[in-house]
Amino acid sequence: MIHEAAAVGFERGADDYVAARPGYPAAALDLLAAELGLGPGADVLDLAAGTGKLTVDLVATGAAVTAVEPVAAMRSALADLLPDVEVHDGTAEALPLGDRSIDLVTVAQGFHWFDAPVALAEIRRVLRPGGGLAMIWNVRDETVSWVRELGLIKDAVADGPPYDLHQAVDWESVIAADGGYGPVTQDWFPNWQDASVETVVGRTASTSWISALPDDRREAVLDDVRALLARHPATRGRARFPFPHDTVLHWCRIR
Repeated sequence: MIHEAAAVGFERGADDYVAARPGYPAAALDLLAAELGLGPGADVLDLAAGTGKLTVDLVATGAAVTAVEPVAAMRSALADLLPDVEVHDGTAEALPLGDRSIDLVTVAQGFHWFDAPVALAEIRRVLRPGGGLAMIWNVRDETVSWVRELGLIKDAVADGPPYDLHQAVDWESVIAADGGYGPVTQDWFPNWQDASVETVVGRTASTSWISALPDDRREAVLDDVRALLARHPATRGRARFPFPHDTVLHWCRIR
């Protein structure tokens, strides 16, 4: 079952997701290659693949990549981007794949939506012995003042995120509770996005609970973002400016 905010928001916001979300740093992909065998000869499942932001990088490594994504508009965007990738309609809790068919499961910007105990058991089911799980997020750097103010605007809408923020979750404990995974390693990578006002507005519009708002309320939020960028000294009057993120990666293998 998909959370209503995800089903509605991401169906409506798929184009904004494609246009405005940042990708992932090469160093994170290099780590997955070194530690979890990402590359030629590996069968990889990109779970909750969305519009293919990470999928495209996985394919570029030479791995054989399968994608699973429950939102139709996002599957369509992914298929347009990567027509040779097999894309399934499915969820983390009921994967449409066979037992022991995958070497590595990646989840980008998605695990916080899952029923973690059920999803972790399903991921173990499809992984081959010694297979890996990688969970990756791009996190806004709210030590930067305008980015912090942007977060306050977003979090004031509709009571904020309809899930626990991933940085507030002890993922090591969540995974350890399953009992079938080895130790979890966490790594961080800088990932600054070259942005414009419309990049930041589109990034905001792609947020599930904002995208799902009625048109008038959604536009009011986006106007607040434009007003912030017009007045803040780090962004006002600038055609381009850095939008600072960090990429956080949690990875492990099954026992």
